[in-house]
Amino acid sequence: MSLVGAPAPDFELPDQHGSAVRLSSLRGRPVVLAFFPFAFTGVCTGELTAIRDSLIPAVAPSVRVLAVSCDSMFALRVFADTTGLDFPLLSDFWPHGAVASAYGVFDHERGCAVRGTFVVDAGGTVRWDVVNALPDARDADDYRRVLSSLGAA
Repeated sequence: MSLVGAPAPDFELPDQHGSAVRLSSLRGRPVVLAFFPFAFTGVCTGELTAIRDSLIPAVAPSVRVLAVSCDSMFALRVFADTTGLDFPLLSDFWPHGAVASAYGVFDHERGCAVRGTFVVDAGGTVRWDVVNALPDARDADDYRRVLSSLGAA
């Protein structure tokens, strides 16, 4: 089920440092919301380092990038420190997967988010979404194309 054209479900989650991040407080600029299954796995590490190395330098500061998993805040902190990820990694740990469920990307059998990506415009409306299977990495170039169509990249 696509959320394109709908208001983005609002949430507040802690980042890897324990600071609360509320989606609605980021209005005024687009947000890339990338759900990922698990910290420290090969595909997730590759995707998030590509976001760090390719996407963020191309769109910052006009776009906010948030990555969300059901890992604990503490695991995300070690993951970010180990891999040099300096953008917000949000913990959807408790209630477990509540935000991933609101976006329709929670895998109940595995207890994790699948690779769902949402681009939310400056007004809080979902403008693009894509869901990849767990083993299928996303292409950061796709994000740039969508953001460019919104005039943000």
